[in-house]
Amino acid sequence: MIEQPKHDARERENPDPHEKNRPIPRLVLIVVLAVLSWAVGYIVLTQRDDAPELGDHRTLATLQGKPAGAGVVADGAQVYSANCVACHQATGAGLPGVFPPLAGSEWALAADKVPVNILLHGIAGKLTVKDVAYNGQMPAFKDKLSDAEIAAVLSYVRSNFGNGSGKISADIVKAEREAGKDRKDPWNGDEDLNKLKQ
Repeated sequence: MIEQPKHDARERENPDPHEKNRPIPRLVLIVVLAVLSWAVGYIVLTQRDDAPELGDHRTLATLQGKPAGAGVVADGAQVYSANCVACHQATGAGLPGVFPPLAGSEWALAADKVPVNILLHGIAGKLTVKDVAYNGQMPAFKDKLSDAEIAAVLSYVRSNFGNGSGKISADIVKAEREAGKDRKDPWNGDEDLNKLKQ
C-alpha cells in the first residue's frame, strides 16, 4: 500500500472565501443609471399645469389649510370635523363619562359669549353637562382658529345635533377675544363658567 501525502486532502478543498476589490458588475451599474436618468427626466419634463377640470376644484389655500380671513366664509362643518369630532363625535353625542355631548348642551346653547369663551380659552376641571359631571380638559383654540372659524363652528354646533340656537357672528368672537386677550389659563369648569353666564 502506497501512502499518499497528507496535503492531498487540502488540495481538493476549495479556497477559503475572501473579500477582494470586486466592483459592482457593469451591467448592474448601467441599469441603475438608466432608471435613475429616466426618473429625473420624467420629473423635470412632466407638465405641472394639468387641466383644471381633472381635479376636484380645491384651491391652493384650501389644500394648505390656511385659516379663513376677512371676507372669507368659513365652513363650520369642516372646522368641526377637523378639530372637534374626535372628542364630541360626528353626532355631537360625545363619549359618555369622558367627553361631554354638544347635543342639548346648556353651555353650547348659552348666551353667545359663553361658548365663544369656551372655544377661545378652553376648560379644565369639573364641568356638568345635562346633569352629568365630566372631569377633563378641553384645549384652547384662540391661537389655532380665526374669528370667522370659531363663529362658523359654533353656529354649526348650535344649529345641528337637535340644537336650535342662533348663529354667532365673527364680530362677537373678535370682541370676546379682545376682552380676554390677557387670559392665559383655561376656564375652571362650572365654577368659572357659571360666573360667565351671569
